[in-house]
Amino acid sequence: METHTTSAKVLLNHATILNLHTGNLVNRSRLKKKCPSSPSEEIQDCVRATLSEWFATIPPPTLPKDLPDTIDCSIPQATEAITPEEREELKVSVKLFLCEADISSIKDAVDKACQALAVSQLDSVIIAPPALPEGESQTLDNLQPAWRELEGLVQSHKIAAIGTSDLDKELLEQLYNWAHVKPSSNQVNLASCCVMPPDLTAFAKEFDIQLLTHNDPKELITAASFQEAVQESTQDLKVADWRLEWVLRYSIIVKSRGIIKAKGYLVHAKRSSL
Repeated sequence: METHTTSAKVLLNHATILNLHTGNLVNRSRLKKKCPSSPSEEIQDCVRATLSEWFATIPPPTLPKDLPDTIDCSIPQATEAITPEEREELKVSVKLFLCEADISSIKDAVDKACQALAVSQLDSVIIAPPALPEGESQTLDNLQPAWRELEGLVQSHKIAAIGTSDLDKELLEQLYNWAHVKPSSNQVNLASCCVMPPDLTAFAKEFDIQLLTHNDPKELITAASFQEAVQESTQDLKVADWRLEWVLRYSIIVKSRGIIKAKGYLVHAKRSSL
């Protein structure tokens, strides 16, 4: 185990980018044994477990010139690509949590999801913008850059439908009136409102916007929680300079039966320049 830990430290101390794919959580026995109490706990457990399992498979440290700048961390046996024969029977739904205001992350995340799942198009993508500072409210100006990027991905057929998260009726209406590609859905956190607001329900019904519920916190995983998960899986590696750029959660649903065939996370992190 010491060799694997040493390998992990050498790799992460050299690399500047970490791409992590949990694989299908439905089939990962190590993670199925524990029922997470929240989405935040689930993603933290997934990062920790995936890194630990992956580091246990890598060979001893190589020469410095052979060390990669980008680490692609995944568990091959836990990853299930979608075959062309079954694609029509499945719906691939995604929620993208942006941790930083870098709009180019959206295309990067969508491309990586398509590649990981072996599909050319995602059926739906819901965007969750970066958490705002305490006391600030979301505005149309804040949403527009990310929405333009999503619209471009719809026009290039990488995404079929796009949706929003936690917009009230006023802001959803502003976005709807401004957007070229209209939102097909809006997620509402029932922790903040036990009943759907009537004005939001009426607007969504009139303009055929699906209202969905969720229990995700405003910040899915904090920088400290991510760093803690990395640190625990590598045993005391210095991780303070690693930062999350985005987290993507996907669900693959069998249309005819409404059951989840697969779900998982993709995580993209960068190490700050020293």
